Amino acid sequence: MAFSASDVVPLSQARATLSDLAEQVKAGAEKIITKNGESYVALIDAQRLDYYHQLERERIHLLIIDDASKGLDDVTAGKVKDAQSALSAMRRRRIAKQQG
Repeated sequence: MAFSASDVVPLSQARATLSDLAEQVKAGAEKIITKNGESYVALIDAQRLDYYHQLERERIHLLIIDDASKGLDDVTAGKVKDAQSALSAMRRRRIAKQQG
């Protein structure tokens, strides 16, 4: 979403016009509140925020599915070790390093 100059509001102005800004946001606008000339917080509709959170959860689920798929591919290709063997090898290397 592109922002226009009217969507960027200094904090001092936001304090004075919060009710008006809230109505604009409820009508579909998003506002960037600045402090000392830098972006500080955003004012967005609660339903849109919920939608953004839902999108983030879906993105995380897709990443987990992708990781699981890669893990299954590794199992199929034989690129895995059982945990007991891997831990034993790590212990042997640690002991060898301490002795050497």
